Amino acid sequence: MNTTIHDIIQFLERIAPPAYQESYDNCGLLCGDRSAECRGALLTLDCTEAVVDEAIAKHCNLIIAHHPIIFRGLKKLTGNGYVERTVLKAIRNDIAIYAIHTNLDNVHTGVNKQIADLLGLKHTRVLVPKNDTLGKLVTFVPVAHTEQVLNALHAAGAGNIGNYSHCSFRVEGTGTFKPESDANPVVGTHGVQEFVKEDRIEVVFPLHLEREVLKALRSSHPYEEVAFYISTLRNEHQEVGAGMVGELDEAEEPMAFLKRLKTKMNASIVRHTPVLQQKISKVAVCGGSGASLISAAIRSGAQVFVTSDVKYHEFFEADNRIIIADIGHYESEAFTKELLMRFLTEKFPTFAFNFSTTVTNPISYL
Repeated sequence: MNTTIHDIIQFLERIAPPAYQESYDNCGLLCGDRSAECRGALLTLDCTEAVVDEAIAKHCNLIIAHHPIIFRGLKKLTGNGYVERTVLKAIRNDIAIYAIHTNLDNVHTGVNKQIADLLGLKHTRVLVPKNDTLGKLVTFVPVAHTEQVLNALHAAGAGNIGNYSHCSFRVEGTGTFKPESDANPVVGTHGVQEFVKEDRIEVVFPLHLEREVLKALRSSHPYEEVAFYISTLRNEHQEVGAGMVGELDEAEEPMAFLKRLKTKMNASIVRHTPVLQQKISKVAVCGGSGASLISAAIRSGAQVFVTSDVKYHEFFEADNRIIIADIGHYESEAFTKELLMRFLTEKFPTFAFNFSTTVTNPISYL
């Protein structure tokens, strides 16, 4: 069976749901036909004209990029500027462009986990978890059907809390109803008040899965009319959010860590604040522009915060409480291609995924 562009997108969006992208972002399919057969896919950090040329040469009709080439709205496509030229070239050569950006940054298995793994960090957790991404479903089920309904809800993605799955709460009570003349009751008789032993079930689920969870509820529930309600939780989602923090197996001297950081991340330079005397045992990271997380990194107890795009005055925020290490935007995310390759080849082991060999870093160092 042929693999379509839609098949690949569908898989990527299970790993990094579009609902987790930041409000300013523009993830997803930027151009191209998702129903087309995918003949080959090229993985890149940025999509440029040179990358499109490479896709043409390698017979790839899908480019999977971390950064979206269309970031702000395009009102014209006249070839004015590198963005329009890149998109036009892709369209003319029937090449689809897909971006997986801050949604991949914000999942606990994404970009920041890749950096953490490269640096040997253990016991990692999201540095600034998101809230308003979880919902709670409450429903009422005849006791004999409780397990049937719960199994369906869990299969749809409900009931996961951190490292625990199949989480729920139930309490037994009495459900009452009277079937009217047009009803088709599983239990009871028209016009007669019924009293049924039921379980009140509560499960937490990611809000972006609401449709799937409700579909599972309705298909597994025995009643003609299913009683339920959903509420949005303010709780932080432990597996979704910005940055990551973790621990080293053995504490390192600050300069030794910074030198190892430069080597591991293949950075040309590391801009950093004054080196403190305390050994490095806890490290916070954020791929891309992470200066907004400096305070959170300090609160986490990390001795170093690895990120990029830190401005001159933002370095002062270290305030001798942490070492800020800026390794460069491209360098902090260059290994995203390897992350995507690992995900995709595990799912599509016989499909042709290619690393882009085009260096898209717009910054050079003398």
